[in-house]
Amino acid sequence: MGHVSHKLNNAFEGALAGGGDPATSPLYVFGPFLRLIVVAGVAQITFGASIWLVILTVAVVSAMYRLVMQWVTDGSGGSGLSEEEFGPWAAKINAAITFVEYTLTFLVSMAAMVTFIADRIPFLNETLFLGLQWRTLVAILLSVVTGWLVNRGPKMAARTFGPATAGVLLLLWAMIVSTIIQYGFHLPDFNLAAFSAENIEYTLGGYVRILAVMTGIEVFANMVAAYNGTEAEKGKKAFSSLLIIMGTTGATMLIVGPVIHKLADPMNEEVSVFTQTMDQLLPAPLPWLGTLVGIAVLMSASAAAAQGLQNLSLGLSERRYVPPVLGKRNEFQVADKPVWLQVGIVAIVFLFFGTNEETYLAIYAAGVFVLLSMTGWAVTKRLLRQVKEEFQLSKALLIAGTILAALLTTGATTIIFVERFSEGAWTYFIFIPALYAMFSYTRKRMGEPTEEMDYLGRLDATSLAGFGFGQLNRASGTVTEKPATPEDLRWEPAPKTESKWRHQEAVLDKVAVLLDGSKYAEEALPWATLYCKRTGANLTILSSIKTKLTNADEEFEKEFSKRKEYLDGVKKKLENEGFDIEPVIRPGFIADATQMLIQERDIDIVVTSTRGKSGELNWTSGGLSQKLIQKISQPIFFVQTTADGKSAEPRLNKILVPLDGSIYSERVLPYARSLAQGFDAEIILLTVPAVPEPEDYSAPAGLIEDIRTKAEAEMEHFLNAVARSLRESGIKVRTMVKGTLPVRTIVSVGEEEDVDIIMSTSRGRGGLDLFMVGSKAQRVVEQTEKNVFMVPIRNKPS
Repeated sequence: MGHVSHKLNNAFEGALAGGGDPATSPLYVFGPFLRLIVVAGVAQITFGASIWLVILTVAVVSAMYRLVMQWVTDGSGGSGLSEEEFGPWAAKINAAITFVEYTLTFLVSMAAMVTFIADRIPFLNETLFLGLQWRTLVAILLSVVTGWLVNRGPKMAARTFGPATAGVLLLLWAMIVSTIIQYGFHLPDFNLAAFSAENIEYTLGGYVRILAVMTGIEVFANMVAAYNGTEAEKGKKAFSSLLIIMGTTGATMLIVGPVIHKLADPMNEEVSVFTQTMDQLLPAPLPWLGTLVGIAVLMSASAAAAQGLQNLSLGLSERRYVPPVLGKRNEFQVADKPVWLQVGIVAIVFLFFGTNEETYLAIYAAGVFVLLSMTGWAVTKRLLRQVKEEFQLSKALLIAGTILAALLTTGATTIIFVERFSEGAWTYFIFIPALYAMFSYTRKRMGEPTEEMDYLGRLDATSLAGFGFGQLNRASGTVTEKPATPEDLRWEPAPKTESKWRHQEAVLDKVAVLLDGSKYAEEALPWATLYCKRTGANLTILSSIKTKLTNADEEFEKEFSKRKEYLDGVKKKLENEGFDIEPVIRPGFIADATQMLIQERDIDIVVTSTRGKSGELNWTSGGLSQKLIQKISQPIFFVQTTADGKSAEPRLNKILVPLDGSIYSERVLPYARSLAQGFDAEIILLTVPAVPEPEDYSAPAGLIEDIRTKAEAEMEHFLNAVARSLRESGIKVRTMVKGTLPVRTIVSVGEEEDVDIIMSTSRGRGGLDLFMVGSKAQRVVEQTEKNVFMVPIRNKPS
């Protein structure tokens, strides 16, 4: 996510920052609108009525957002459907629609951009093969380029796309001025016949086709916090920014619209109606410059949608609505995977459905108006509540306006879905429930976020993304009566001062080592024998033969004899060192054999290397290490083995124990206590605060610093309490609170401190759980070169 290098000083800066999406809409909405009414032969009657209905909708929705900007000054404006006021369903519905809308914004803007390019290079409209046009390949290529630029961070995006909004504003006003000079000032007629029974279908049909001019209007409600000044001044500046953009859009519709109708041929499929009009209105070479500006701003709108999806994913990841992988930052500190997912979806859609923006406009507008209608009803609800608490005539009168806005937007939504249901609007009834189910599943499996991470998730979802002065996420799904402060937040779960795990000592009397006949697996033996020699534990070596054949089968007998000979050799060598062991060979997969051995012999700990016979890492290949975590509850000691079959010298002087403040993480303490006492080892207790460093957020640095300081103090208190319980047993303990990213910090501290093992817990997830939710412990095993002692957690601890 981007950083805000400075606050917005005035409304014009804000218009450039947030207006790219709505400012582009006049470039592509007139084509499908005119084609509908011209083909039907009703253009003279319905044209003006449709335009005026749109202007009325823009006006009432803008006025409604003025209220949101007055209420919410922390940049969490959005649709008004807050989890705090309406419950989790509101945030999930809002996030689902917003995800779809960002993808559609990217799709429509890219399609319109390719149309602009094809206006000047008609060759792109020709078919390559199997109905595939050259413009489709160009659209996919530019989508990949846009995704790549956005994923290289906001500075790159700002340098590439920053001036685009200013350019399109100049283009639109050049068209407005040229229209007035050449054709005079003429507003569209408002013909009441447009609402007659035979015409209203086309009037409303035209209305919904140009409603895409409303896309992105809600972004200004998210921008309030980005301005300088008092809260009242911030809201006023944000509203003025909205007026600059929507005023330009409205003026273009009213003044240039009739001339587009007069001059352009909507049936010309080779050149868009906007380009046709621009060629006749503007002197050369301005039309060509206008085309370049249009291409740049439409590409910037696609980039803004991609960057908005980045921020949305970061916010939803913090709030535990999406898998952690979607909120993982790359080297440029942005979430790149959601963007590549978006680009992939867009590319597939282009291949199957083409790059004509008209194909997607109605679906695009449908989602926008679902969000806007939500805003209307949410604002109305709040006004009603305020009037109920304290009657004020001014607020009572405002209710009529917000109800009108809600009715207009809800009506428009209904019309779009009814008219275009079979043409794609039906997809909302698939995508929204599917996304809602994913959000619900992930939240359920990962649990509720801490209050501060929930708060920071909202900041992430509404933060400036850095397009010039910043392009904001539209629709965060959060509206609060009073912005939260660090003092309002508390840690959940609260750091424990006592837990039974801090005073218990684990008994590890029975050790099983897994061998497959390879030098890689054999690297686990020195560690197991070191432990058994030091503690007197019993040692079992287990091997399995992965075949489905029966014992009577010749092939099985041959493999069995070979493996028995190998294990007998290992047994003889260990007996010479003073160990009394029993080799065990089982048919089937080694993870299943291990599970059975544990049940039969009450094995306390399993020792295995991270590589097996293939030489590949067991975890990253979905092999033994991962399967053991899913199947057993006993601790597993993973001995890190290099590709050349080497492992570190067995010793146990330093133990790193990461704790996160939850009782789950403390389940490892009895084992850490036992090992530290048995080997006179030092324990390093590490906590990585859940709150990232201030530079990871574009919220005010002081605010994040305050939250971070509070988090560090709480975690230090927690670690000191744990350390006291361990020191009572004579164990050497150090505590450490540092870092921002848990996995990276754990791995780096392990290297810096030259620890011998890292001990932690891991939820024993498998299947869809593992795919959706992931595991920090899994990533530690993947990334560290240190041995890892892991305790799978299956039951909720008491």
